[in-house]
Amino acid sequence: MSVSIKSAKFDSYNMWLQLSDGRTLGVPLSYFPALAGATAEQLATFELSPRGIHWDRLNEDLSLEGFLGTQKLQQVRKP
Repeated sequence: MSVSIKSAKFDSYNMWLQLSDGRTLGVPLSYFPALAGATAEQLATFELSPRGIHWDRLNEDLSLEGFLGTQKLQQVRKP
């Protein structure tokens, strides 16, 4: 996969992923129980890899391929 996650930000309800091809994905935290119950500090402590995003303290790994292949997720552009 030639697209990668360049950055990730969080608000109270969503994870915002900036992709290397210029797209921004908004993903509801409620889709992932480990993230939905996490503190802001826990959410902010992640590692990006060519394949996705990892939270060591939450023992959670999410793949970019999974984000892009999930029908429930909608592509959005954040203003």
